[in-house]
Amino acid sequence: MKANRVIPAMMFLRFILLIVLSSGENAVHASIYSPADNTEIFLPLVTNGQAEFSGEAIIIDHTSTDISKIPEFYINKVITDLRLSYGHTSHGSQPISGMTYLEGLDSLYSFNIDGAIEDGVLSLRDRFPPGDLGNPDYWYWATRTRLYLDDVTGVGSDRNVVVWSWCTQLSSDQATEALINEAYLGQMADLERDYPNVTFVYMTGHLDGTGVTGNLYQRNNQIRDFVKQNDKVLYDFADIESYDPDGNYYPDANDSCPWCQSYCDANPGSCPDPAIDCAHSHSLNCMLKGQAFWWMLARLAGWAGASSP
Repeated sequence: MKANRVIPAMMFLRFILLIVLSSGENAVHASIYSPADNTEIFLPLVTNGQAEFSGEAIIIDHTSTDISKIPEFYINKVITDLRLSYGHTSHGSQPISGMTYLEGLDSLYSFNIDGAIEDGVLSLRDRFPPGDLGNPDYWYWATRTRLYLDDVTGVGSDRNVVVWSWCTQLSSDQATEALINEAYLGQMADLERDYPNVTFVYMTGHLDGTGVTGNLYQRNNQIRDFVKQNDKVLYDFADIESYDPDGNYYPDANDSCPWCQSYCDANPGSCPDPAIDCAHSHSLNCMLKGQAFWWMLARLAGWAGASSP
């Protein structure tokens, strides 16, 4: 028998959930007052398929790779509320490989790759639209997205989260600051304006070994800065590859994850066994990316993150 807990009136008032309903859109913005530091903690909520943000970006990085911290309630909410499409080529398959591994460990993390709507299964249309953010060029992914979302006869018309990944294109000298501003960040902003009920996820490019002096590092920071300044959602592909689970930083690593095997050797039982088929990389990298993907979806479904009260 659970004991009754009496909450003092003053404590109740200080933790009251503040909810404001916006007229006509059924959107909910919520905040919780924190007496510890006299601030408000804003909770992103998905309403009508659109992630609503209250004054902060959602950054998914190397600190977002422990799936055990995500409440089961929000995993279930992801499955019932979100319908994804994910356009990618080989490098972008790494989160999917990690998610497949997690699904094999626990059916709670079940998902499909054809976008079907099924009870207890995350609806994810994988590798569609085809290509990635730089294939066949830096521009055409946005046209493919529009054709997909506008097709009322197909799966695309019911998607409320769209994710695109890069392959190697951000490493190219062709990927200038101006080009990324126009072809990527500008087109993302146009899509967000034209499809207000869809959440578009930004992404950085995978590591290439050029470190802090390479073009990739500059372009990734350009994307990060834009996301932070404009309260967007970022799956920081490169950051997840840059840190081991203990928080050690490897700025000169490449997409093969050269630190992964040494970490597994030093931490028995912490890495996938048997190994995951992880394109271009190591099993541990794919496992971490799969966990980070679920973390991102939980945030979009309303979870305030592991540090929230």
